[in-house]
Order: sequence, then structure tokens, then C-alpha cells
Amino acid sequence: MSDCIFCKIANKEMDSEIVYEDENIIAFKDVNPQAPVHLLIIPKKHIESVMDFEDKDSELISKIFFVAQKLAQEFDVHESGFRIVNNCGKEGGQTVNHVHFHLLGKRSLTWPPG
Repeated sequence: MSDCIFCKIANKEMDSEIVYEDENIIAFKDVNPQAPVHLLIIPKKHIESVMDFEDKDSELISKIFFVAQKLAQEFDVHESGFRIVNNCGKEGGQTVNHVHFHLLGKRSLTWPPG
């Protein structure tokens, strides 16, 4: 999608601090971090939200969580704790219409989040 900021990052049309990349997934540091560790994990394929996942995406979804596990270890939040967040839809707080998962850590995270 030509106007999607995350597609532009995935296609290397826009700079970002990439911390992980494979054929289908890319992860990068959030430009407006809400915690000392704040990463975004996205599929390279444009999918607008969780509500647009299809059966054929099940392997991709699973892989995203394995990437989150790997990054939690790399960024040393795997023992102290971290949060994985997905915002879905306007009222859910989704501001970029490309499905993405936030990995946040290195500070005490409160509940409810907001």
C-alpha cells in the first residue's frame, strides 16, 4: 500500500532503526517510545488489522510471537517482564492501519494501560 508508513519501512523506502528482519516480518524501534524498550513487530505483507487475518496467515501470526520472544531475550526483558500489545480499530487505539504488535519493557507497566 503506497501511503502506509509501515509498508514504506518494510520496503526500505523510509528509514527506521530495524532490530529484526526476515522474509515476512520486520521489527523496529518505535519513534515515540512509551518505555525504554519499545519495538514494533509487523508483517511485511500489508494487513490492516487483526480483523483482516485469514486462515492462510496463521503461520505468520505464530512467527510474529516467536520473533517477540527472540527480541525479548535480545533486549533483556525476558526475565523482568514485558508487554505485547495490539491495538485494533480507532477506539482500540490503532493509529496506523497496518497490523503491528508493540513489545514494551524495561519499566514497570501498569494496568489498565489507558
